[in-house]
Order: sequence, then C-alpha cells, then structure tokens
Amino acid sequence: MSETAATTRTSHVLEDPSAKAVARVYVTAFLDAAAGADQLAELLDEFTSFHDEALANHAEFTHLLTSEMTSLDEKLGLIDRVVKPRASALFTNFLNVLARHGRLELLPLILAETWAEHEKRSGKRRVQIKSAVQLSSEQLDRIKNRLQGALSSEPILMPTIDEELLGGLVIQVGDTVYDGSLKTRLRVLQQRLRERYLNEIQSGRDRFSSPEGN
Repeated sequence: MSETAATTRTSHVLEDPSAKAVARVYVTAFLDAAAGADQLAELLDEFTSFHDEALANHAEFTHLLTSEMTSLDEKLGLIDRVVKPRASALFTNFLNVLARHGRLELLPLILAETWAEHEKRSGKRRVQIKSAVQLSSEQLDRIKNRLQGALSSEPILMPTIDEELLGGLVIQVGDTVYDGSLKTRLRVLQQRLRERYLNEIQSGRDRFSSPEGN
C-alpha cells in the first residue's frame, strides 16, 4: 500500500462516525482502568508521548503497527520488543488489546477522544471556534464568558482561522455546530431571494393562466 493511499484511508477512517463510536468504547475502558489504578495523569501523558514521539515521528514503525499487511503475531511482537521495555504495563496491555481487536489504526482518534472525555469528566468542554481573522484575547474572553453561561461545563476554546468564512463565527461544541459566519448568512440570503424569485414567477404564471386573469 502506498503512503498516499494509507494516508487517505486513515483520514477516511478517522472521519467515520462509526469509528468514533468504536473509539469511545476503548476510551471509556482506558480512562476507567487508569483511574482505577490511580495512574490517570501518568497514563494520559504516556499515551500522548507515544503518539507524538513514536507514531508521529516514525512512519515505518507506525505503518507496521497499523497496517493490515502486518499479522497479529507480528504486531504483538512489535509491541513486546519496542513498547513494553519503555512503557507501563497498563499501557502496553492497552495496545495489545487494540491489536487483538484490529483497532490500532484508531490510536490517533482514541487519543483525541480520550482527552475530550477526560476534560468532560473534569467539568470542562472543548469548543472549536472558527473565524475569518484572528480573535483578540478580549474577544475570546467575551465568547468564553457567554459560553460558560450556556454550558454546564467550563469551555476550553480552540480558535482557528478560516478566511473563507468572510466574517462571523462558527462554533462547534461536541457534534453540535452553531454557524453564524457571514459566508453562511450570505448563502442563506441568496437561497431565500432565489426562492422568493421563483415564487413570484410561479405566482405570475398562475395569474396569467387563470380564466379571470387575476
């Protein structure tokens, strides 16, 4: 499998809603086991370091660990030789479970969902904010205060810039998106004008086609 094809396939998997549902099963198991062992902070750091240092920086290792071309025995052997000497027993076992269930390719998604669930359990919630230009700290503070009044948790703002929005904001909380961008408002306005135009044309046709002509 080529690197481009593998990247495309991975992106598709991570964007699949069913993949998120599967990932959350392992997220719950991981967090519960970590909390039960009183190693939550350590294991979160370990998981993050494994992703950032091993998976992100060593493409060949990542390919062997996640590829369908690598057998289960080979993956378990790789974890045993490379990960086990450097990782905790709980995290090593977690990787072995993922390997046996054919879910190692979901590791980046599982990590992201793990942090999101951990923050949720801690009374926090990530909020994605897209704007056409960079928002000032004062603007972000105002947004945070308004969100804090609407949400039952403390918002963690994750601002990004999308120049195509033209103006306004797109705010995403979990799977819910609040689109107040100028681009969307213009599109809605254009659609309404088009519908009004078509209704007027149809109304005119109906008048001319009626026997009375009115």
